[in-house]
Amino acid sequence: MIPPRLVPLLEQYDFACERLTGRMAGPVMDSGDGSETPVGPMTDDEYLWEPVPDCWSVRRRTDGPGARATLLTGTGDWGRDAASHPHPFPPPFTTIAWRLSHLGEMLSLRADHTVGERRATREGHPVSGDAATAVAAFEADAAAWRKALLSADEAALDTVGHSTYPYGSDAEDPFVDIVWWVNQEVLHHGAEIALIRDLYRARRP
Repeated sequence: MIPPRLVPLLEQYDFACERLTGRMAGPVMDSGDGSETPVGPMTDDEYLWEPVPDCWSVRRRTDGPGARATLLTGTGDWGRDAASHPHPFPPPFTTIAWRLSHLGEMLSLRADHTVGERRATREGHPVSGDAATAVAAFEADAAAWRKALLSADEAALDTVGHSTYPYGSDAEDPFVDIVWWVNQEVLHHGAEIALIRDLYRARRP
């Protein structure tokens, strides 16, 4: 039995993930009014497109971090631009690749720190260098967090520190607040990714 308070949050999460995945992978996307709009799968060029100078993105480790970044976080041949505190100000503009990597990492790590071994780290999270792999990773990470949500009962929703995710406010907030926060992360980063795809399509030659 899904706790009644969780039902609308889970429905919102499912809708946000489905809409973002459709927007990135096609062949159709929800245009917002329930109709299906054709859309092609995101290309590697879109995924890595830097619309302004000095973007933060994901990069080959052999190339090193981008402007104002001090390290490439994650594991594998690719890493995501990052910097130790204090972070650069104003914040760098981030590519689809950066935003999708950040989003997938957050979902995967929070799932692990809720129902897994509670040992996953940002440094150990794989970073994808191409669009298809990144979209598939997002779908897997989103499914992992959904599974964590389905494990929560009423008591868990009110428990402070039910998630031990070390990069957020999980240790200070009831789990239901974390569920809400993750939803808004998917919603707002999903909207950003969709907008960058639109800008890429409308760019001048």
